[in-house]
Amino acid sequence: MKITKDLYQGSLALLTDFYQLTMAYAYWKSGKAEQEAIFNLFFRKNPFQSGFTIAAGLEYVIDFCNSFAFNKGDLDYLSEMKNSDGTVVFETDFIEYLSEMRFTCDLEAVEEGTVIFPHTPLIKVKGPLIQCQLLETALLNITNFQTLIATKAARVVFAAKGDAVLEFGLRRAQGIDGALAASRASFIGGCSATSNVMAGKLFGIPVSGTHAHSWIMSFDTELEAFYAYAEAFPEKCVFLVDTYDTINGIKNAIEVGKFLREKGKEMVGVRIDSGDLAYYSNIAREMLDEAGFPEAKVVASNDLDEHIITSLKAQEASIDVWGVGTKLVTAYDQPALGAVYKLAAIKDQNGNWEPKVKVSQQSIKINIPGDHDVIRFSKNGKAVADMICLKEDLAKKNTYTIIDPIDPTKRKKINGEYIEQTILLKSIFENGTLVYDPPAIEKIKENTQKNLQFFDKTHKRLVNPHIYPVGLEEKLYQLRTDLVFKMKNYDNE
Repeated sequence: MKITKDLYQGSLALLTDFYQLTMAYAYWKSGKAEQEAIFNLFFRKNPFQSGFTIAAGLEYVIDFCNSFAFNKGDLDYLSEMKNSDGTVVFETDFIEYLSEMRFTCDLEAVEEGTVIFPHTPLIKVKGPLIQCQLLETALLNITNFQTLIATKAARVVFAAKGDAVLEFGLRRAQGIDGALAASRASFIGGCSATSNVMAGKLFGIPVSGTHAHSWIMSFDTELEAFYAYAEAFPEKCVFLVDTYDTINGIKNAIEVGKFLREKGKEMVGVRIDSGDLAYYSNIAREMLDEAGFPEAKVVASNDLDEHIITSLKAQEASIDVWGVGTKLVTAYDQPALGAVYKLAAIKDQNGNWEPKVKVSQQSIKINIPGDHDVIRFSKNGKAVADMICLKEDLAKKNTYTIIDPIDPTKRKKINGEYIEQTILLKSIFENGTLVYDPPAIEKIKENTQKNLQFFDKTHKRLVNPHIYPVGLEEKLYQLRTDLVFKMKNYDNE
């Protein structure tokens, strides 16, 4: 799906922070524009106090990079920008440089639907410094949001314990693009369908929906409304039963269900959107079973999230399908993932890669330098640890020691018994050419579920999950430590 062409109808090169353009201009002025660099996109904490995160947004990233170019309107806008003294911000030769610039970077990324953890790169970009810099804002915008929502969806689906979860968030989402991206990411995270028809068209996601309270209210009686809906959609009747009185609404649904059965059709179920969901779902189940409709589903909605679903499950609510909207698509309890994009290495005049580190008083903000990759170790089909290491150290060894990037007292030895090793970063672009075939969204969703099965249930607990071990290979840990000491000039203190 060509997202830029089909959805935005034009260039997205200006989807960036202004300081990216001022840096780009300064790189160009100083002769550094074509100097090669490596940037990593990663996050520092799992969202929602979760034990895992689900990578999402790569297809958007691919389309953005494939389409990256400044069009005439972009260039005209930039050329007309003025400083406070009336001079132009960007000189004509720089505008001409931008007009000819195309994406030529290498890009590696974790595939969508992969379970990932803090400090490990979701995306690595290698190429001309100016291009790497100009990609930062858009890549963060795309990846931050879709990864956040896919993770929230996975948690909701996990809480539902095999029941279908429908994403109903379009009307409450953060704008048009937020709604579309959220629908896509929710499906990747495990939702069965969306109410968002445009997302269905653009991404191939199944759509779902029946009627609202306004349908009932437009008739003189609820029963009349149900009969009319049954005449219109005899194959897919889910009746919303709480417009006036929920128990009476269930009775009316059963009456119309019998009418459908006489015509050789079956009522799909009832939906409850308010009140005590545990109580009314159990009443609905009892009434439906007694009336001869044991296969009819009870659908529940009303500001649900993983915690409310867990509570309703504990109360033995008779709910078969969960409609989740606001708290999913807005990531209600954590509105941002907080992923960052940091320079990790730059090529010097002799063609050698020089690792770079950002020093901070907070150890969590010290980035990981160099050209590195991520290896996932597993045993008997279960993941046991992830190791971040330099590319040059990817060769298999019998023993590894990984060191927590925040707390060096936390170390784990990986012995030869853990013989299964998977490299997580996949090549997506080489010299600006796409070399990766993005899978269909159904395959991405399947990848999410396979990935989650790869991890012990303790890491997937919704509250106080067991922390999955992720660490730096010893050589990389020492490199980072040495660079921090060097940049702090400890020898001179």
